[in-house]
Amino acid sequence: MLGIIALLLFPELAMKVQPLKCTGDETIQIPQEWHQDGDLLIGALMSHLHYIFPKVIFDKHPSEELVDFPFVITKFYQHILAFVFAMKEINKDPHILPNFTLGFHIYDSYSNALMTYRTTLDLLFKLHKIVPNYICVSEKKVMGIIGGMSPETSIRMAEILQLFKIPQISYGSFQLVATDESCFPPFYRMAPDEALQYKGLVQLLLYFRWNWIGLVIVDDKHGEHFIQTLEPMLSQNKICSEFTERIDRNLQSSKGLDLVERCVRHITLFTEKTANAVIIHGENTVFMWLASILQSTQFFFPMVFDSSQKISTQKIWITMAQNDFTLHSLQRAVDMQIFHGAISFSISKKELPGFQQYIQAVTPSGANQDGFIRDFWTQTFGCSPSNKGVSQDEECTGEERLENLLAPFFETSILGHSYSIYNAVYAVAQALHSAQTEHTKTDQNIQRGRDQVRSKIVEAWQLHSFLQRTSFNNNAGDEIKFNEDGALEAGFEIVNLVTFPNNSYINIPVGEIDPRALPGETFLIHQDKIQWHHGFTKLPPLSLCNDPCPLGKRKNKIEGWKFCCYTCAPCPEKMISTQMDMENCDSCSEDEFPNQAHNKCIPKTLNYLSFKEPLGITLVSLALFLSFCTGLVLAIFIKQWNTPIVKANNRNLTYILLITLFLCFLCSLLFIGQTKRATCFLQQTTFGIIFSIAISSLLAKTITVVVAFLASKPGSLFHKWVGQRLAYSIICFCSFIQAGICAIWLSTSPPFPDFDMETLLEEIIVECHEGSITMFYCVLGYMGLLALLSFTVAFLARKLPDSFNEAKFITFSMLVFCSVWLTFVPTYLSTKGKYMVAVEIFSILSSGGGLLGCIFTPKIYIIIWRPDLNTKEHLVQKK
Repeated sequence: MLGIIALLLFPELAMKVQPLKCTGDETIQIPQEWHQDGDLLIGALMSHLHYIFPKVIFDKHPSEELVDFPFVITKFYQHILAFVFAMKEINKDPHILPNFTLGFHIYDSYSNALMTYRTTLDLLFKLHKIVPNYICVSEKKVMGIIGGMSPETSIRMAEILQLFKIPQISYGSFQLVATDESCFPPFYRMAPDEALQYKGLVQLLLYFRWNWIGLVIVDDKHGEHFIQTLEPMLSQNKICSEFTERIDRNLQSSKGLDLVERCVRHITLFTEKTANAVIIHGENTVFMWLASILQSTQFFFPMVFDSSQKISTQKIWITMAQNDFTLHSLQRAVDMQIFHGAISFSISKKELPGFQQYIQAVTPSGANQDGFIRDFWTQTFGCSPSNKGVSQDEECTGEERLENLLAPFFETSILGHSYSIYNAVYAVAQALHSAQTEHTKTDQNIQRGRDQVRSKIVEAWQLHSFLQRTSFNNNAGDEIKFNEDGALEAGFEIVNLVTFPNNSYINIPVGEIDPRALPGETFLIHQDKIQWHHGFTKLPPLSLCNDPCPLGKRKNKIEGWKFCCYTCAPCPEKMISTQMDMENCDSCSEDEFPNQAHNKCIPKTLNYLSFKEPLGITLVSLALFLSFCTGLVLAIFIKQWNTPIVKANNRNLTYILLITLFLCFLCSLLFIGQTKRATCFLQQTTFGIIFSIAISSLLAKTITVVVAFLASKPGSLFHKWVGQRLAYSIICFCSFIQAGICAIWLSTSPPFPDFDMETLLEEIIVECHEGSITMFYCVLGYMGLLALLSFTVAFLARKLPDSFNEAKFITFSMLVFCSVWLTFVPTYLSTKGKYMVAVEIFSILSSGGGLLGCIFTPKIYIIIWRPDLNTKEHLVQKK
């Protein structure tokens, strides 16, 4: 059955596979491996150790060189060294598997599906023979396999390893992507889940307010999964992606002009795109592809594009934990300072005791079994560690040391993925130790001899339960523990790339994402530690579709554009914006108004007619002056009470009229000053009643003249109406109606002090609210009705042949009175605040002054300046 499975996986090898049989005649060699024997074996499948993978050649003759590998990713060699370093530490440690020696087999997957399947089978069945489920050599059990770094490699390995239930620990940080083509079981990941990176990435963008970003991904299902997962999170947080640059996964297999052509396709990333923050997602080779694009762009740009276009490498590069700033040997001309200031998520790590010393001691001479070091040495130092078949100039001097290499090509400080590999080896060893200890305790009859112990070694599938609950501290002091999803319970570091003129760089920790921290403290960033790209003038740099809207303005969406692109519109009249880039303006409270810049609320001032302001002083002075004039006229009339002109037309009605006019002028003072409940209660009712009495007095005067004229005719029925009683009855009746209207008003909906905060933008109008606007206009309407009636009667009686007749003066005074109050209504309604009050006061004073002037000026003139006319003979003389 297993042979059939292998045929399905590798149709190219169908003619060469002989299931369950090992002949030794037909072989397929896979170079680049490193084996070390031991009682128990841990396999490793490293990803992307070699950069270019030509077509694989299968041959019968194992002596032939089957595959040519032009380029080695030298930086990844540290992954192998970390693996071997962990194995040596474990074998020296008497407390872990004291009766066993761990061996290992290390292979390269070359980032190729065929080689991943092939090397996975080779890890299981040895000797480069594809004979599934059959081992031709002495039994050496594979207890666990480390790899790979990418989801593609890990998933392909899992498709085979799940059949044998062998534990697999990947050392990359990624999310598993379920597909319709294959259904794989979860495997262990010696790195936190990538979902934590997504949250941290969004928090990073929000922290620096970068809402206009670009994305660079590998054009495969994992890159698409990244986009599909991240885009909704970005949209929820109001972040837009300007572009998504998809890089061909097979770009590394391109050669010559084809590579240049593919790189030039992505040149718009540096010529047309405006997003400063660019997120790079994928494996380490994505950065090398990006470097190739930059290198090709800088060299071929003048040939492809006209001189008017400009290239800008001023970007904020943000890389995920799967990525690293790695170059291959052909990219030594790439200027790493282009990436100065980049921000990266990195697997949290600590320096391992003794690891740097171990690396510094690595030389080609002491690694005969190392199938990788010679290619690594040749590519790194440009010389051959072997003197066979090379000239003296090409031979290495022996002085080459790893610590002298630049960071893009090799680092002596441990990398995040190397740290994960180290921990993965220890996790398998700890699980194996726990399983073996428990197995030994349950078997009381076992002998202590080596052969007997080996015969009782636990099976690889039994390690799963121990791996799931494994928990230990490594030699750096970090706790290693898997969560329920098989991922490492840990967080991520946030590091800042600082480059140097010699093209080296260092990563400076500037923050972290710790899921175990208290809520609200899982994301931490130290902005003051970050060094930004030298081309940015404003720090921290911005990455926005357009300049942020300043204070006092709000975003205005542009039809057909992404929501991150907008214009800035001023805030409406009564609103402000106190922050930049606000979606909507905020309203000031009722007692505040916005300043001219619409970025601050200012307390409103109270608006009322004050005694201290010029308008108030003017009206008070006018009211007092008219009151004084009225009082003076009253005093003159009282003094001259027995003279004919005072006696004419009923002097008692004249006294009543003068007193009411005096009170009318004084009642206008109730409207000035800050309103109170008492003044509001008295203002309109006092004015209405007093004016009604004054007009009633004039009406009574006119009717008295008419009745007297009619009663003078012989046999007239009006004779009995002549006298004071008719006049007093008219005044009482008319005033009583107005008083009744005011009483109903005050008892149902009386006026009250009110603060009008809406009418004026910068002021609060302190006013007396009418309570019932209907009753207010009823008072005014009734007063107008009396005035109209008085005017009509006076107008009809103006030509009566009687020297005692005041109808002409009353007619003219009522004409003035009605004109004032007819113009009052529209003027009153069109003004606001204290000016509305001023209009009403002015109407009271002008109408009262009109009555006083029109009626009493001729009489005062006669009394004071023409006393000769103030005689009975003159008054009774007919014209």
